[in-house]
Amino acid sequence: MPKLLKAAQAGSVESTDILIMVAPAETGAGIKIELVSPTVQQYGEQIKNVIISTLIAHGIEDATVHANDKGALNFTIEARVTTAISRALS
Repeated sequence: MPKLLKAAQAGSVESTDILIMVAPAETGAGIKIELVSPTVQQYGEQIKNVIISTLIAHGIEDATVHANDKGALNFTIEARVTTAISRALS
């Protein structure tokens, strides 16, 4: 299983984008997500599920994620999480 080595981010706070910041967490801590979004009431769980599934797809089981959403679509969220993971692994 890959493990995040450092904190990293991807994305922006521009309209229809999302700023994803990932950081390593202790082994066994799981995935913790802090989400800020104007649509958190309507889409908060969906956004969190996309973030979690993208992390798991890359083999990341322990991470702290801060997400500042500005109306991003699922493929944008996946791309930003993937880029942040890549940066955190190198």
